[in-house]
Amino acid sequence: MPDRIFMPFMALIGLALVALSLVWPQGYGDRSPDPFGSVPIQQTPEMKAKIQREKDAASQRDLQARQQMSDARATAADVP
Repeated sequence: MPDRIFMPFMALIGLALVALSLVWPQGYGDRSPDPFGSVPIQQTPEMKAKIQREKDAASQRDLQARQQMSDARATAADVP
């Protein structure tokens, strides 16, 4: 392919990729620049509260499981 066609084609592809990067939706939880961006779902107050409730519930289940294991070990140690 002649350079007279290839180089402008590559420049056009490069410009298209730069334009696409400006309007691409948020990928890793960060907002896209205005006017394109919107608040990610994970950063809304409702979702933050839900995530915190799930973390607390998981922590409580883990604590209960550890307590049950320590109770089972204590019971097993008492058995002759």
